Amino acid sequence: SAEERAAYDRLDPLARSVVWGRERDVNPADPVAGVKVAEAMRQLGQYDAAVQAADGVLVAQPNNIEAMLELGRAHIARGQAFYGIAALERAHGLAPNDWRPLSLLGVAYTAVRRTEDGRDAWNRGLVLAPDNPDILTNAAMALTSQGDPAGAEALLRRAVAQPTATLKMRQNLALVLGLQGKTAEAEQILRRDLPPEAADRNLQWLRAKASTPAEAARTWDSLQQ
Repeated sequence: SAEERAAYDRLDPLARSVVWGRERDVNPADPVAGVKVAEAMRQLGQYDAAVQAADGVLVAQPNNIEAMLELGRAHIARGQAFYGIAALERAHGLAPNDWRPLSLLGVAYTAVRRTEDGRDAWNRGLVLAPDNPDILTNAAMALTSQGDPAGAEALLRRAVAQPTATLKMRQNLALVLGLQGKTAEAEQILRRDLPPEAADRNLQWLRAKASTPAEAARTWDSLQQ
């Protein structure tokens, strides 16, 4: 039922991979189940399985935008963003007023060193969805990895001011503040959101990495997991 399916989304990734896998086994042509399996596998770090699940949906439904987006996310997550670009560009072509393909294209283009294309994709996404925190965060983390934490800070302050801002976005703001030596404000954010031991660990890491902002941005995600 619709209620049961809605409840599935509140489960953790492992449980979702199981329940949506069962749904897909019952009806292999169910596109929602296929996309949800891909999402769960990506969140579990099983990127090849995520790609396979999303590709399976696209075989049956070549114009399924959700599957294209998930395929792009999976390739980005496994460090092979180049292979996700075609699907994301197609998704944008089919849904030109949807900000999500542009947000992901910005990430993918930046990953393959098409920096200007990435910036343009994010700017176009922000025209469709002004102050969208996901787009702002993606653009900010790209600036951080390029050694511009001050530029990233401005974008992340806009992102965390939005009602839909997430814990991870606030942690990213703490990162860019710490990399600029603004440790007091970074510590305030970390201690509001994290248990004392985790906040201490992140602050210690930030102090050690403050001299290398670009490298720090590339390794911050692994610390947060």
